[in-house]
Amino acid sequence: MAVCEVCSNDYETTFEVRTAGGVHTFDSLECAAQRLAPICENCQCRILGHGLQADGQMFCCAHCARVKGHATLVDHA
Repeated sequence: MAVCEVCSNDYETTFEVRTAGGVHTFDSLECAAQRLAPICENCQCRILGHGLQADGQMFCCAHCARVKGHATLVDHA
């Protein structure tokens, strides 16, 4: 069995995610998101869908981008 790198659960059905040259081991998608998903610069939520970027910052939605002064960004629908 392998151990989840977020919660340390020793679980028989862990899975690996390979990203940017690294290998990560998790026991759930929740733990994978906690470790790998970017964080919104405004509200600090994890960005699980298509986020928005401006000036090197990540946002979960156009509202959060506007709060931080990026008025031209729009949500993708």
